[in-house]
Amino acid sequence: MVTLDYVYSAHSAYAYLGSRKLAEICAANDVTLVHRPVLLSPVVEAQGSLPFAARTQAHVDYFFGRDIERWAEFREVPIINYRPTYHDADYRVATGMLTAAGPTGAEVDALAHAMLEAHWEDDVDLSDVSALKDIAARVGSDGDALVEAAQSADVLDAIEANISWAIKNAVFGSPTYVVVGDPFYGQDRLELVERAVKQPFAPPNWTNPPVD
Repeated sequence: MVTLDYVYSAHSAYAYLGSRKLAEICAANDVTLVHRPVLLSPVVEAQGSLPFAARTQAHVDYFFGRDIERWAEFREVPIINYRPTYHDADYRVATGMLTAAGPTGAEVDALAHAMLEAHWEDDVDLSDVSALKDIAARVGSDGDALVEAAQSADVLDAIEANISWAIKNAVFGSPTYVVVGDPFYGQDRLELVERAVKQPFAPPNWTNPPVD
């Protein structure tokens, strides 16, 4: 059985777009999906990537607009046609709930998809505890228990451990899928992920000059 580490943020557009396809790949290939929900900003900053506010309008309109539209159509995923109203809200509790529900199994699989779907299909505020409890209830989880657990020391430590793991494994965006140590960034790599879980790619042999 292959293990696939799934690094993502609770409000990630591209994690949402790939969520159903990822589930199909895992089910068809007997893959153990290990959820590693993270707070994305520390991961992005550690890898030197530009924060959203520092990117050009052309980049934002393409990567956080047109590309989302096309992939939603291609994957046949319903999605709103604007940046979610509460996209910049604090999603630490949501991340904690996912961490408390995981790292593997049907509960966290369903909860992760439901959160992403609520945010990107229904413009739900993932910092609203009442909304988070409703999302949990819809997939058969105990929202009260998950919200309480989300703020526990053990879960907060687990989130930090996932952030550290992501940085150590050269993750710089959400979603990133790591198959036996080989990272694939972006849901547009899911077809490559599917190949990798069936037959690993040759080990990396490429070298680049150092980045100044």
